[in-house]
Amino acid sequence: MGSVMDPIRSFEDLECWKKARELRLFVSSKIVAHLPRDERFELSSQLRRAARSVTANIAEGFGRFHFRDNYKFCSNARGSLFEVLDHLITANDEAYISDDTLSVGRSLFETARRLLNGYMNYLQCAYRDASSNTMRETTPLYQIGEEELVPFPEMAEG
Repeated sequence: MGSVMDPIRSFEDLECWKKARELRLFVSSKIVAHLPRDERFELSSQLRRAARSVTANIAEGFGRFHFRDNYKFCSNARGSLFEVLDHLITANDEAYISDDTLSVGRSLFETARRLLNGYMNYLQCAYRDASSNTMRETTPLYQIGEEELVPFPEMAEG
């Protein structure tokens, strides 16, 4: 991974969106598809909408072309991300999914959360340093550490 800064041309280039998409696909294929019929308009619907909201808010924020607006939509996405986790816990509590399936969901949640937090940190810094009109991100700008986001060495120096 070099320190060359590639322009972000689409929300689909964002690592946080990619990981949130993985979570959404997991929810759709591994959770919602296997919930009982009587949960179709209850937990299934809520879980599907929350998972879709994460990627949709990241995309919508990206389309706003202003750091503050983008940050606000990412904040909404983060709220929906936590809602997905709560629904997964509910599904486990009600014996609709196994502990192992919940563990996979938690792992996907945690990765998406950390990357989204990193992107939000980037947006805050970019807003403060508004010398560029183009959003750029190293490949990737953030990485996952044990507890929270850890900047790449080349970023820590600057």
